[in-house]
Parts: sequence; C-alpha cells; structure tokens
Amino acid sequence: VSSRTDASSTYNVTGGGCYTYPIAGVSSDKVITLTSTGKDMKAAIIDAVKNYNVIIFDGSKGDFIVSSKMELNGIKDRTLLGINQARLCTKWYIKKEIIDTLNAAGVPSMRTSGGGGVLSNGATVREEAEYNTRQIIINMTGDQKETYRRAGIFLVKGCQNIIFRNLTLVGPGSIDVGGSDLMSFVGGTKNCWVDHCSFMDGMDGNFDITGSSDFNTVSWCTFSYTDRSYMHQNTNLVGFSDRERTGYLNTTFAFCWWGAGCRQRMPMARVGKIHMLNNYFSSTSATNCINPRKNSEVLIEGNYFEKGVKRYYSQNGANSVTWANSNFAEEKNQMGAPVSVGEAVTIPYEYTVAPSVDVPTVVRQHAGATLFGI
Repeated sequence: VSSRTDASSTYNVTGGGCYTYPIAGVSSDKVITLTSTGKDMKAAIIDAVKNYNVIIFDGSKGDFIVSSKMELNGIKDRTLLGINQARLCTKWYIKKEIIDTLNAAGVPSMRTSGGGGVLSNGATVREEAEYNTRQIIINMTGDQKETYRRAGIFLVKGCQNIIFRNLTLVGPGSIDVGGSDLMSFVGGTKNCWVDHCSFMDGMDGNFDITGSSDFNTVSWCTFSYTDRSYMHQNTNLVGFSDRERTGYLNTTFAFCWWGAGCRQRMPMARVGKIHMLNNYFSSTSATNCINPRKNSEVLIEGNYFEKGVKRYYSQNGANSVTWANSNFAEEKNQMGAPVSVGEAVTIPYEYTVAPSVDVPTVVRQHAGATLFGI
C-alpha cells in the first residue's frame, strides 16, 4: 500500500506470517497456539501478542474470557488468527435484572443529549439516559469505580501491520454508559487488516476507527446485536468527533454484513477517504446506515440494502460523496433519495466491483468467522 501523500512511503502489508511453516523470515518459535483455560485470559493473550509474531486462538477447549479490554500499544507485524471457531468474550455482560430495572426507571424514553448530573462516585455525566443508566448499575452492583465500562476485547493503539482473522468477538451487550468498544483502532494505528471476523454486542460500538488511524481494511466481517443489547446499537464509527485531525482515517469496508439489531453507524464517518464496496445491509431496525459527515470523502458502490431497510443513507457536511449506480436497494430511502455531492471520489488501488445482485448470497455464505482448514 502506497501513501496517498508521500509516494516514497510504502508498507509491506503481510502481518506476522502465515499458518503453514516453514516460511522464510518467520521461524516456528515465533508462533504460539492458545487454548482456553476457562479463566481470565487477558494477561496470557497480551503476553502472547507482545512476544510472538503469529498468535493462533484455538477454540477447541471453549471461549476465551477476558476481564477487560486488552491494550495493544505500539505493536507491529503480527497475525492473530482464529481456528476451531475461536470466540473472545467479555466476562461482564448485561443481565436481565439490569434491563428490567432500567425499563422500570423509564430509561428508554430519556434524553440522549442534555440533562444528566453528578453520579454517586463523583463523575459528571451530561446526558440524562447515560446518567440514570450508570447510577442504576452502580446501585445494583456496588461498583463505584464502574469497572464494567471496560468490558471490551481489543484497544489497538499506535500499532502497524497487524492482521486479525477468523475471530468472533462477543461483548456484554450495547448500553448507553460511554463504555468500551469490542475493538478500537486509535493513536495512529495503520496498515491493519481485519478479515472474516464476527463482531457481536459491543458495549459502546462494535468496531471504531479513530485518532488519526490510517490505511486500514475491514473485509468479510459481520456486525450484529442480540437481545442482550439494550440501547446504543451504534456499531461502527470512523472519526471520534468533528475535531478529528484531517488527512487520516483512510478506510475500506468490503463485503461486510450489517445484520440483526444494528441501528446506526454502518459506519458514521468523519474525516478520511472511506470506500464502501459490495457490503450487505439487512437490519430492518436501522435508523441510519451509511452516514458521511464532516471532512469525509466516501465512495459507495456495489452495496445491497435488503427489503425492510428503509433508512440507509444520509450525509451531513461531507466534503464529497459518490453514490454509484451499482448500489441496489429494495426499498426507497426514507431519508431522501441518495445523491452524489462534491467532486467524484477516487480510490488509489485497483479493484473490481462485484454485481450488487450477487452480494446477499456471497456475503451471507462467506462473511464472518467462517473459515475452516486454514
């Protein structure tokens, strides 16, 4: 991948190696296979990523449980690969009694902007729904430090050239507490490839890419929510706010599937050149799917919006959006007919757009942690 801004800057995007050895340049002592112990695996996983090039998660002995999000700082040239249906799951999750208490308090009808107050632990919260949600959970659990808000899987900070492949990441359920994502790229993380992964029930989001991260690709991944999720089913964010620095966040989403329970941010994008290629949208609960916003350039082509998906595109302040004729939607967009704005968005790599009519079949069959025999 060549830099858009510096022609002399290129990157060998290969990850840490491959599963079949021997291979030139990567010795077998740089490969580790992990299996579940049935206990908290956080420390063991972080240690493996620090000390090995290829980390294989073997799901044959059960799920990998992690007590809180794992911070990968400054790591380069790694491959994290799942086999035997490997799942990484948060230890904490939203239980029915929490949902029942939140419903009894009327949280779903509360404001998600404005209101709020000071929690019993001294934290100030500026949104009514979040304030009441967090205080109710403090009252029920006695957790004044709100450690549950760190229930995520990977926080990838300032890393480069990492492959995440064939992994299922399962969160605690979405809830409006300003908590952790299942996976976050921050701090200038770049040249990473997330392929054939399944993201489910992230607390704050399923997978956010922010903080000047750049040249990252998300392919053949699925995003969804189950009944465990309560509010804030906002799955993917590119750019944390309108204050995000420009010149970064170049991102590709190809052959991904936004499925059951997804409501917003598929993705919502601020800054960056975003390529939405041959993705599939089937969530009938969606209130907004693709949402380009300030300082973004977005090329949308070959995507398929399933019957019942009626609110699938709006833009607000994007520099430019190219909505190609190759997109197909079974319903009219209730947010207005999609139109291109600004100059035509071009992408600095070669690719072929698959016919949108083929997208539902191939994505349903192959997206997510579906790889076997690797």
